[in-house]
Amino acid sequence: MRELASVAVLMLAVATLSGCSSDYVMATKDGQMIMTEGKPTIDKETGLVKYVDQSGHEVQINGDEVSTIIER
Repeated sequence: MRELASVAVLMLAVATLSGCSSDYVMATKDGQMIMTEGKPTIDKETGLVKYVDQSGHEVQINGDEVSTIIER
């Protein structure tokens, strides 16, 4: 019974934490719509926008190609 209670608490914690991260949509100047997991970050030194795609891969795109970033 105690194991069941600890599993339930763990699942509740995971559900709570997963609800905190928002997904974003990036629109590029050539018309692509890129769905991201979490908020993309902009590297001011290189001008690259780093994000995690829907497959979980970390990707970088030139910031000049991005027109807007919107939270879903």
